[in-house]
Amino acid sequence: MQSLILRTATRLLVSLILVFSVYLLLRGHNAPGGGFSGALVAATGFALYILAEGPGAVRNAIRIDPRGLIVFGMALSLVSGLIGLFAGEPFLTGLWWPPGDLTSHAIAVGTPFFFDVGVYAIVLGTVVTILLGLEEN
Repeated sequence: MQSLILRTATRLLVSLILVFSVYLLLRGHNAPGGGFSGALVAATGFALYILAEGPGAVRNAIRIDPRGLIVFGMALSLVSGLIGLFAGEPFLTGLWWPPGDLTSHAIAVGTPFFFDVGVYAIVLGTVVTILLGLEEN
């Protein structure tokens, strides 16, 4: 029997947990955070949702196979590392666009961000796959 209080609280908490996980992802290289810790926080939100609603509701909510996230994350991390090679630098060298002064307050997107997103996808896909597998069996 599922608790009405848990189900009601979960609707609010999962949204807050997922927003906080994206905040940790974006905070990444400037302070503590990044893809790994952000994905673990997101996985706790999915774990809470599995406990409140069941694994079928989670599969319907995410609409994709979590194992696909693992493949996407591996590909994105690999591509972000290869960009350095194509620029004549060592594998996994951080490159930013637009190149130039990184001390200004302008937003610069770089390969470390894409690597972090890849790690986020790998960790989230792995943990959600494990959680769903444990709950469904």
